[in-house]
Amino acid sequence: MDGTVLVADDDRTIRTVLTQALTRAGCRVHATGSMATLMRWVEDGRGDAVISDVVMPDGNGLEALPRIAKIRPNLPVIVISAQNTIMTAIQAAEAEAFDYLPKPFDLPDLMKRTAQALERKRLRVSRDDEPTRPPDAATDLPLVGRTPAMQELYRLVARVLNVDLPVLITGESGTGKSLIAQALHDFSDRRDAPFIIATPDDLAPADGAGDVVRRARGGTILFDGVGDLDGDAQARLSRLLDGLGSSGPRVLAISQGDLARAAAKGAFREDLYYRLAGVVIPVPSLRERMEDIPALSDHFLARAARDGLPERRFSRDAAQTLRAFPWPGNVRELENLVNRLVVTSAEDEISKSEVDLALGGMAATKFVATDLSDERLSDSVARHLQRYFDLHGGTLPPAGLYQRILREIELPLIEIALDATGGNQAKCADLLGINRNTLRKKITELEIEVTRRRKLM
Repeated sequence: MDGTVLVADDDRTIRTVLTQALTRAGCRVHATGSMATLMRWVEDGRGDAVISDVVMPDGNGLEALPRIAKIRPNLPVIVISAQNTIMTAIQAAEAEAFDYLPKPFDLPDLMKRTAQALERKRLRVSRDDEPTRPPDAATDLPLVGRTPAMQELYRLVARVLNVDLPVLITGESGTGKSLIAQALHDFSDRRDAPFIIATPDDLAPADGAGDVVRRARGGTILFDGVGDLDGDAQARLSRLLDGLGSSGPRVLAISQGDLARAAAKGAFREDLYYRLAGVVIPVPSLRERMEDIPALSDHFLARAARDGLPERRFSRDAAQTLRAFPWPGNVRELENLVNRLVVTSAEDEISKSEVDLALGGMAATKFVATDLSDERLSDSVARHLQRYFDLHGGTLPPAGLYQRILREIELPLIEIALDATGGNQAKCADLLGINRNTLRKKITELEIEVTRRRKLM
């Protein structure tokens, strides 16, 4: 790499790591923990690329993007943020950041993106006006998650906001498919136009699909439950979509089933599938991102408090019970349970017994049943990896995949082993069959919190 990179992050460790890595790669680096200093460098014409955190002591990296674009329209900015929500990804895309990466980031991946930023100019022209945003959108969308699956989902949604291609959103019931559709409309250039939801009942009449298009005008149509359409309705919808012009509404669709497989088997019109699946966005189930359950639970508790309900929190054991449950109803089921516990709990802290009671005594049983399934670990890993590749919509994932996958496997393995050994690192290292110093290094790298306690086993 060749060029000067401006690094802005209030974390000294991150500044040091990036400075060393970029310098070794051949770059000149100016690093600061101040947004004011970064902006002064930009105004002075320094730097060929910027890597900036979002939350800084004296400013906000996302809010600075329009100003940077106005001063230096060809200066690419890579945003890194610990605020790993869909709103961060959308805001970065709207502000025309060159790229967005959540923390903790993969260093080789960030280096690759920095090299790309240095090699080519930004193609998009900065917008003159700051885009409007629906009120309270940031707090109303329970699209919460720090797991790689959710981060990839956020990035994909941000990339297709204003792409005039139909989008098919797939996933189990309760995963948040309708929220993804709403976000695709609310944060797009069509946000001020109608957002029409069409169910199979709406499309049953002969002119049902045409009426939906007329109501949507230049806005967005969400076809909900397209997999449930009968053959006649599928044929009418296919003909209608074929006749939509460039001035017609954007088309989104939701399906719980695998429409590609159904089309291959002849159970769904193949021509309609390809008219709906310009971009496919698979939404992961809650079982595939169990690490997000604490953040989701806190989100629902906070929202209940904002709505005037009592402020609650989960005890540590209660939180662990929530994380162990397989959640067949996904995020919607978790949300309903949290809301119910906020109302029925006798204390500010929701106990494990209250959670067990609310789950109907099924938490442990369902967890064991899931754990003892016939599916091999390699089959489960293969399924998750395939979904990860599918989330990229036909493009390859960022480089450095091997290390990212190893990290995802190591983290729960070490956490569970530490829990099983009561936090005794010597016993844990022996159980895992690794050196104790290696275990300590992994604990530090993966930011694992170790609590020593007596383990009765």
